[in-house]
Amino acid sequence: MGPVDFLQSWYQSQVNGEWERAHGVTIETLDTPAWMVTIDLAGSALDGRSMLPVRSERSPGDWLLCEVDHNQFCGQGDSQKLLAILEIFQRWAIQAPKLE
Repeated sequence: MGPVDFLQSWYQSQVNGEWERAHGVTIETLDTPAWMVTIDLAGSALDGRSMLPVRSERSPGDWLLCEVDHNQFCGQGDSQKLLAILEIFQRWAIQAPKLE
């Protein structure tokens, strides 16, 4: 499954009449130009999970940062990194260790 299909499926699995009223997924552009993806984890199977930050800074126009902060997956990257951000979320969401 590709990262966009995965995100759609993950989002649909959270929708329960309440979660989507307080939480969600935001994909926006920044003026640098760059992408910013924010995915709320509260109330999901990923609630409270952490991840090691993923960073790549090859140049001012070729960079990426993905991390979990304040119970949100936060991904930012240059204007060519939207798919890479979603791929990182997909890999992490599939492999995130379960909380005991």
